Amino acid sequence: MPKLKTHKGTAKRFRLSASGKAMHRSAGTSHLASRMSQKRSRRLRGTTTTATAETRRIQVALGWK
Repeated sequence: MPKLKTHKGTAKRFRLSASGKAMHRSAGTSHLASRMSQKRSRRLRGTTTTATAETRRIQVALGWK
């Protein structure tokens, strides 16, 4: 059976933690940040986990078991 290819669009947007949770960057952080309040910018920093229902689909797309 051939190897499964990683879905590159998913690989650019998500990463898996050691326990298998899907982590993603908050939306709305890539540009036009100057019009945001500092409070909003701070809240959008870092990564967060995705919804549990989506985690399995992301794991399959990234070739994780």
